[in-house]
Formats: sequence, C-alpha cells, structure tokens
Amino acid sequence: MKKLFTEIPYIKTERLVLRKIEETDAEGLSELVHSPSVYRYLPTFLFEQKYEDVHEVIRRLYDECFKESIILGVFMEEEFCGLAEIYGYRENTHKASIGCRFLEHWWGKGVATETVDALVRYLTQKTGIEIITASTMVENKSITRVVEKNGFLLAVSGVGEDWGYPQPTPANKWIWLL
Repeated sequence: MKKLFTEIPYIKTERLVLRKIEETDAEGLSELVHSPSVYRYLPTFLFEQKYEDVHEVIRRLYDECFKESIILGVFMEEEFCGLAEIYGYRENTHKASIGCRFLEHWWGKGVATETVDALVRYLTQKTGIEIITASTMVENKSITRVVEKNGFLLAVSGVGEDWGYPQPTPANKWIWLL
C-alpha cells in the first residue's frame, strides 16, 4: 500500500487522467480560478487562489501545499477539466477528505462523478484509506447528486462552517465507509 503524501498520484480512468499540474496547464487553471460561477460553492481559501499569478501557484503547489493537500489536475484527452483534491489525511484513523472543482463547460458531462469515483478507488485500493469525507454547500445540488451516486452518505446537514465568507456557510458533511 502506498502512503499518502509520499508521492503525487497518477490516476487513470476510462475517460480521465488525474495527474500533477504542470506549467503547460496554466491557461486552463487560470480560466478555472477566474470563474465566479465555479467558486460560488467553494471555500475562499483554496490554494489555487492563494497567488494572483497561476504560474506562481503551479511553482509552489507541490512544495507549499503538498504537506496538507494533494491537488491534481483532471484531464480528458489532455484537455484541462478542473481540479481534484485529497486533504484532511488522518493516518491513525485511515481517513481522508476529497473535493473537486471543474470548468463550467465540463459540468453535466459526468466528469465530477467519474473523478470522485477515481479518488475513492485510488484511496481505498492503493492507500488503505477506509473513511472518506466530503463537505458541500447545501445550495450545491449538483455535487449532492455526485457524492450520492458514489455511495457517500449524508452524515450532517446544514452545519455552519467557516469557508472564509462573512457568515458561517451552511454545509453538508458526507461520509464514505469501506
């Protein structure tokens, strides 16, 4: 079994590749981080928005961020679709959390569902993770369907969390158990 945070995963599915983000991915990443529609359902403190220049984000991503979070680009036939993230790793409880975000023109095409499935399979089959969690904004009905399709169960609904907005964000907490 691989231990999380010892290497950057390369995950391949039928249609997608989840891999390390490189300088050549800057245009797609820039489009993503500058999309208000994408980030309306996400915390304000995500790493890819930490620096104004996406090239700086890419240069620092696997040094600064890799200690706490594994962020992978999601690609279909080499085209950038969005980001997948593994975070909140707890070795002693075999637990990790996941998240994802995608360019608008990939919404509704099954990319999120396939990405979440790929993350779950990787974590459970390659790393020994037994508990996977996800947090979603209550308002985001699309991601609710995605996590439900992937076998996540709603653990807590509408809990106020600090997502960086002036008021606590009503969030749903999801859990997937091996």
